[in-house]
Amino acid sequence: MAALLLGLLLFAMQSPPIPSRPVVDGGPPFPPTLSPTDNGTTSHPNGTFQQLPQIIIIGVRKGGTRALIEMLSLHSAVAAAQNEVHFFDWESHFQKGLPWYLSQMPYAFPNQLTVEKTPAYFTSSKVPRRIHQMNPDIKLLLILRDPTERVLSDYTQVFYNRLQKHKRYQPIESVLVKDGEINLGYKALNRSLYYIHMQNWLQYLPMESIHIVDGDELIRDPFPEMIKVERFLKLEPQINASNFYFNKTKGFYCLRDHGRERCLHDSKGRAHPHVAPAILQKLYQFFHEPNKKFFELVGRTFNWK
Repeated sequence: MAALLLGLLLFAMQSPPIPSRPVVDGGPPFPPTLSPTDNGTTSHPNGTFQQLPQIIIIGVRKGGTRALIEMLSLHSAVAAAQNEVHFFDWESHFQKGLPWYLSQMPYAFPNQLTVEKTPAYFTSSKVPRRIHQMNPDIKLLLILRDPTERVLSDYTQVFYNRLQKHKRYQPIESVLVKDGEINLGYKALNRSLYYIHMQNWLQYLPMESIHIVDGDELIRDPFPEMIKVERFLKLEPQINASNFYFNKTKGFYCLRDHGRERCLHDSKGRAHPHVAPAILQKLYQFFHEPNKKFFELVGRTFNWK
């Protein structure tokens, strides 16, 4: 009996204390199945494995995220998730924890980096802290367009979605303007107030961890923008001008990879609805000050009207 008690005492002395679930910046704890240090992988017989992403394209919606991830996939050192995961912004997904998030990642070789893209991350207030908790050294790509152009693209996407489902839609003038003034209740406008959302991100991650891709330039001439992305991610230069060719029928650049050509879906690059010049002018004026604040925040200017 004495020997048994002595053994139990020695076991208790040697066992490390059980850590409490992590809390960062006073926020709520992670779900029970999620640990920010759990970087477990799922292996495949061919030598590939699933890993948590080292790169996340955080937005913005209708900024060109699909084009960006497709172009980044041209690099042999990148493995990209094909679907938008919505792990950090959808509670139903986040509560499943990191094991579920890991299961959504592509199989990658040991020399590859994994990337996922979910445009809604940028404008979700809870996402920056959650991503920081997972990996404070994460590399983020944010692709932005002229805020007015982004609003029009946002409306166009919703318009066609409702049209295909035979649902009623509101004319663009009625959603942009209310009682003669810009309709501040229109969600698409809020998504284009970049400085508000950027302030939240910079509370958790330094500007050095975030590379802003000029979405308007990516449309006009993708190669120079992709050189900057490679440099930011410290990737060996691989993507070159021959990877891009202009498709006159579609009106935008398509990709060429080892002789195989592919273009983005027909839903991309749709023509925007006609907007009265007076309303456009109201939009440009509305975004003037927010754009100025954003430029000061990130230390960079963009050619926005």
